[in-house]
Amino acid sequence: MKRAIQFGAGNIGRGFIGAVLEQGGYHVTFADVNMEVIDRINADGKYVVKVMDVECQEQVISNISGVNSTTDAVVEEIAQADLITTAVGVVILPRIAPAIARGIKLRRERGVEQPLNIIACENAVRASSQLRQAVVALLEGEDAAYCERWVGFPDCSVDRIVPPVRTENPIDVVVEAFYEWNVEQAAFVGEVPHIAGMNLADNLLAYVERKLFTLNTGHAITAYLGCLKGYSTIDESIADEQIYATVHAAMCESGLGLIAKHGFDKEAHFKYIDKIIGRFKNPYLKDDVTRVGREPLRKLSATDRLINPTVTAIGAGVEVSHLVKGIAAALHYNNAEDGQSVELQKLIAEVGVREAVVRTASLDAASPLVDAIVAEYATITTEFAK
Repeated sequence: MKRAIQFGAGNIGRGFIGAVLEQGGYHVTFADVNMEVIDRINADGKYVVKVMDVECQEQVISNISGVNSTTDAVVEEIAQADLITTAVGVVILPRIAPAIARGIKLRRERGVEQPLNIIACENAVRASSQLRQAVVALLEGEDAAYCERWVGFPDCSVDRIVPPVRTENPIDVVVEAFYEWNVEQAAFVGEVPHIAGMNLADNLLAYVERKLFTLNTGHAITAYLGCLKGYSTIDESIADEQIYATVHAAMCESGLGLIAKHGFDKEAHFKYIDKIIGRFKNPYLKDDVTRVGREPLRKLSATDRLINPTVTAIGAGVEVSHLVKGIAAALHYNNAEDGQSVELQKLIAEVGVREAVVRTASLDAASPLVDAIVAEYATITTEFAK
């Protein structure tokens, strides 16, 4: 039987990637440091994915096991695996790299001449490449040569909303029906696996940016504007006509930038925008604005979902006033339980909003975009008052 390891047994790991692999015929071993979850996986031997949408259904995921990701046991699993996936958060990837490097070394020592492909399913651009860099740095000599020959790190883009909904069984998980998993076909080593639910892509960057500039951009702006108006969830926020109009317009602005950059069909992409924003309305998910808006410094960085699409659209000659509203709303995000929000508000208080934007988004202080963001920052709380 084909064997896969899913690093990260959280909601995304169980509700998306692990479930797709199990239904694709793999035995899935979940690797995590949360022993409460791992012990429950091993005790129950199954969990339920509850698909909550217009049509609701339940999927029982049963060909599974769990292992502590910090022990020798996970290295042994790697030595036997056909595929490794991750859903741990991009900042955690360097922490799992040592275990993966040890597993690769063990495969070489045992003379395993079977490909191993490792796919980092993170909300980041080229996360697998980042993981590869961390793993390769830990290998030398024969181990490094073995990795080059037998181990692939295909990049991917992932898209599924999996909110932290409490269930009677703590390892059951609630998800939306929609999902996309696009994986870079050319980067696989050996025979490319054909897994139902995994789309093999040639131009991965186009898929990555389509998702980043559409779902992630729209989701974040919905959350930040929702916070300004005192809403608790994404579905409440997008039901507000003022927020909906702003988010839809911002997604169209980012979409025009994508169309210019990647040659997307305009009509098809605008239909995709409508599909994505329709997902925000799902009343079953009850997705908190604080979850979607968390880590605003990362979301305001130059390569992420607010600044990147705005700069791309400007480069295509697109007017970006609604994207700028989203950036301004993000700068106002004030959540005492979010370390990055606290840091952002402290930075604004100490150096002013202009300098905070320059530092956070890596923009030229004299650029018209910074002028527009600063002007919008001063008025948006009045425009979107509670």
